[in-house]
Parts: sequence; C-alpha cells; structure tokens
Amino acid sequence: MPEKRKRKRKKRWGLRIFFGVLAALILTAGGYVYSVYRNLNKTTDAIYTPVETQAVREAGVDLTQQTPISILLMGIDNGADGRTEAGRSDSMIVVTVNPKTQTTTMVSIPRDTFSEIVGNDSYDKINHAYWFGGAEMAINTVQKLLGIPIDYYASINMEGLKQMVDAVGGITVNSPLAFTSRGYTFVEGSNQMDGEAALAFSRMREEDPTQDTGRQDRQRLVIEAIINNMMKTDMLLSYQDILYSLSANVETNLQMSDYLALQQNGYVSAVSNIKQDHLGGVGGLRNDIYYSFVDGAELNRVQEVLKTELELQ
Repeated sequence: MPEKRKRKRKKRWGLRIFFGVLAALILTAGGYVYSVYRNLNKTTDAIYTPVETQAVREAGVDLTQQTPISILLMGIDNGADGRTEAGRSDSMIVVTVNPKTQTTTMVSIPRDTFSEIVGNDSYDKINHAYWFGGAEMAINTVQKLLGIPIDYYASINMEGLKQMVDAVGGITVNSPLAFTSRGYTFVEGSNQMDGEAALAFSRMREEDPTQDTGRQDRQRLVIEAIINNMMKTDMLLSYQDILYSLSANVETNLQMSDYLALQQNGYVSAVSNIKQDHLGGVGGLRNDIYYSFVDGAELNRVQEVLKTELELQ
C-alpha cells in the first residue's frame, strides 16, 4: 500500500472514537436530536471512570486556555465481553493534542516494552501494568517511563469490538496482508466483516511479519471502519445500539463538559494534523522471557518529542 495512503488512513482513527461519535450524534437534525442528546449524556456518564494517579503537572489542565493535553489510549484484551475490569493492554498509544499549533502526535508503545511497573515494585512488560493495577497503574507507569503527565485516558475492550461492529451493521476493511485466523480467511485488500471476523482480524499476531506493530495497525483499521459507519446517516436509526456498545466496552475519565470544551477550544480540529511516532526497542530474553528493550537514546528522543508537543520544555 502506498505510504501516502497509509498515513492518510491512520489519521482518522485515534481520538475520533469519541470526537467523531459526538459530532455525528449531537449534530443530527430532526426529531431525533433531543433523544440522541439525552441518551448521549447517559452514555458519557456510563463510561466515565475517574482514576487517582500520581500528579506530574505543577498546575492542572485548563482547556479554556488551550493547554496542550495528553491522552493514553489502551486496547484491553481480557478475553471476555463486558467492562474492562481485568486484562492486559494489547495496545498502548500516547496522544498529545496541541490546539495552539493545531498538531496531534501519536506515539505507540509496544506491549512487550521492559519497564518499571509503578506501584507494583517490579520491572515487567508494560502491558502487565493494567493487569496488576488497572488504568491507574498503567497511567502511572507510562508517566514514569516517558517523563510526562497523562491528563486523560480511554480504554476499549478489544473483545467487545465485535459488539460494536455488529451495532454498526458490519464493516469493510482493506487488509494490508492476506492471512487466516480463527477460521476466517482475509484477503489482501477489501474484506467485509461481522463482529466475530473483525475480532479475529484485529487480534492475529503470529502471521504478521511486524508482529505487535502490525496488530496495532489492524486494530486501528477496525476502529476507523466502525467510526466511518457511525458517520453514515442511516446509522442514526441504530444510535441506541451504538451507544450501548460504547457504554459496555469503553472507559474514560473524560466527561461531557470535557468533550464540549475540547470542541470549543480547538482540540478537535487539531486531530486533522496527526504525526505518527513509535517507541523503538530491541527484542531479547531476560530470565527466558521475551521483552522489548528501549535504550537511553531512543527513550530520550521520544520524551523530547512529547515534552515539546506538551510545551513542557
């Protein structure tokens, strides 16, 4: 797939799991508006899950003053439907949004990254932080590793993706490679999927030459396809199913007031200008367990990128 097309595809998925849904539902016309807005409020209340994390900023975030923010996005694999009460973070992406420069930066963290697990007195794969202590421990661990504050988080139950896909009537995804997984065969190019097929597509790892990186890319494709279907006019008829699937599979510390402030103060428009990055590492064994080890130079590079975007220099 041409690089330009690949970058364009990646630009649309991240924060729009929230912003896109809100825009599509709040801005609808006709007699549905009140009902949609009322149910949307119920959904934002249902997915709101506050956390108490270690304070890194000297002052809090003021969205009205266009303070650059960071969001930790996590795809949680717990092998079962329902709320993300346990499991490992299958995907971890740190997103910074700077409304002043109209720039969004997304940094992927490999799940096997060797890291101090803050609050567990151990060093382990970074995706185990969620397993040991939920979103709170995952956030504290990422903050310590990258040396930045994490202002918000959002977790998506990857098993629950099938419910979300079925709620939007199935999806069409252009796969970057052909493979077979869990009884489903996917061709390189266009594939029509229901929820079960989408889950198999998003979780395959072994046959992908890029392993975790490829799996994260395919998870992004699935989420992007879900959002694209949500934007369709006829999806308004199914908005209650869509909101239910969100409430069953998403947790975040963003509230309705935050969504509105993000919309009003230039954060949402900054999502149109996304820069992609990746925390690089070298795979190796430690006590017969595979990890991705990040050297000091690479860690410093990523830290500087994020601190610059957050105006913390």
